[in-house]
Amino acid sequence: MNDNKPSLLKIYFQLMKLRVVILLQITAICAILAHDLMVRNNAITGDRTWYDTGFACLITVVGGTLAAGGSNAINMVYDRDIDPGMSRTRTRPIPNGWISPNHALIFGILIALGGSALFLLANWKAAFWSIFSVLFYVFVYTIWLKRRTPQNIVIGGIAGSTPPLIGWIVAASENIPNNLNPFDLASPIPWMLFLLIFAWTPPHFWALALYRSGEYRKVGVPMMPDVKGAKRTLNESKAYCILLFLIGSVPCFWPEYGLPLAWAFISGFLTLWYSISVWRIDPDEELDANGRMPLAFASFMRSLGYLAWMFIAFVYITAVPSDYVWEYSIGFLIIVPIVNLFAIKWKNSNSKRKVLNAE
Repeated sequence: MNDNKPSLLKIYFQLMKLRVVILLQITAICAILAHDLMVRNNAITGDRTWYDTGFACLITVVGGTLAAGGSNAINMVYDRDIDPGMSRTRTRPIPNGWISPNHALIFGILIALGGSALFLLANWKAAFWSIFSVLFYVFVYTIWLKRRTPQNIVIGGIAGSTPPLIGWIVAASENIPNNLNPFDLASPIPWMLFLLIFAWTPPHFWALALYRSGEYRKVGVPMMPDVKGAKRTLNESKAYCILLFLIGSVPCFWPEYGLPLAWAFISGFLTLWYSISVWRIDPDEELDANGRMPLAFASFMRSLGYLAWMFIAFVYITAVPSDYVWEYSIGFLIIVPIVNLFAIKWKNSNSKRKVLNAE
């Protein structure tokens, strides 16, 4: 037990896994900004003011943070028996004895329900997908799949893919069909964003599992590398990379929904850049001093940059003048490697600097 107990507020933030949750909400904000920029550029119909954009972002960030944070808190309650066995999770509040499981459970349920209910201010379909993600993450992933199948992270990834879907619904609420079908959002674009995160999750997480090979096996969680081996894991990761190429081609098949063809060009380039890191992982690579695979961690880190760049590019491509979209697209792709280079130098400038708990 760790005696350096933080304040109750900090404990709540740790239960919510706030840093991860905020990253998810950024994808939702990107969906809102892109939708409203497309409206202002007359790429799609609608009438959106900057007040509308700000209000949509506020509801989405607050509601999404509470809902996802509540799910994470409930997950920590259920996983309190295995968390002490992994270096990544052994310092969580419950294993440290900072908060009781019942306290954490009540906290998680209350904020998850409250966050989902907040979306009713915008559109019931946003509230539906919010509570769906909570229930799916808790019951389907955490309780049912996580300890039973190596496909746990694949199916469970559905829950983590909903933030941009919800953000788009909040922004497009006036144009969302008023029917009882929660899948009918009048556009393939929000589903493209959903599928982007869904297909990105397995190779992203499996790279981390390869890097930390063996930790999940020790606590009885059947992660793909431990159950099927590194080669099978890499083959499936490559398949998801191919799927990412297809997901970015939405404007090739549905140009009438306002997304410029240049998006397929940018997303294809970024996906190629990320996929190279997956193909470079060598299951026979010599392990480092900690018994871990360096190339797997490199791919994991690039996957984070890839997702960030994809959503930045998505907003960017909807903001630039349509008459010069190709020139702006080429300029964007020139900037990406320059920014990445500076980011790597910043990270390497201090060997003690930690970007993620994964390290």
